[in-house]
Amino acid sequence: MQVDWSTFWVDILNAAGDTLTMVGFSLLFSAVIGIPLGVVLVVTRKGHILENLAVFNILNAIVNVLRSIPFIILMVAIIPFTRFIVGTSIGTSAAIVPLIVYAGPYIARLVENSLLEIDPGIVEAAEAMGATPWQTIFRILLPEAFSSLILSFTIATIGLVGASAMAGAVGGGGLGDLAIAYGYQRFDTDVMIVTVVLLVILVQGLQSAGNILSRKIRRR
Repeated sequence: MQVDWSTFWVDILNAAGDTLTMVGFSLLFSAVIGIPLGVVLVVTRKGHILENLAVFNILNAIVNVLRSIPFIILMVAIIPFTRFIVGTSIGTSAAIVPLIVYAGPYIARLVENSLLEIDPGIVEAAEAMGATPWQTIFRILLPEAFSSLILSFTIATIGLVGASAMAGAVGGGGLGDLAIAYGYQRFDTDVMIVTVVLLVILVQGLQSAGNILSRKIRRR
């Protein structure tokens, strides 16, 4: 089946906009969930400033369970929850809900790993100078890990781009939906190649921007 390329490029722009919308909103809300969760996972572990093994073990188990579920399965499994939140299970807005559930624990684990890279001696020095737990978190842990956090969020953003493409398989919209509608269902290889190239360019741009920003922060 021949594709009307003039119409296709309009569809490409709309799909790219949908992808950016899904990634942007899901990243924002996932960060709101993931950053505090990652911080809590660090400070409540054994030997840290707010040691609480009960809280740590519960949150650690929840994060592990959610991260164990492949996105495409998670998206289908929480359809009732998605419909309850946004009123539908199809489209861009519906895809944002499972993307948040998927990325929130992922970002939490990335934040945890970034904070654990900090030299424990820095935290001990802050405690020795009388810093409160809140001061240690906001003036020591997060600033010291900022460069690493930028790279972590770059990885999370790229993961969301991939997940948003998978969301197209179940009507989530975006470039993934376009690739399936034109490239797979209509057997148009050219359209599939164009979509893949656009996704590669998007990912490469995000990774390069994250690397540059992290490098600049590290030099300060």
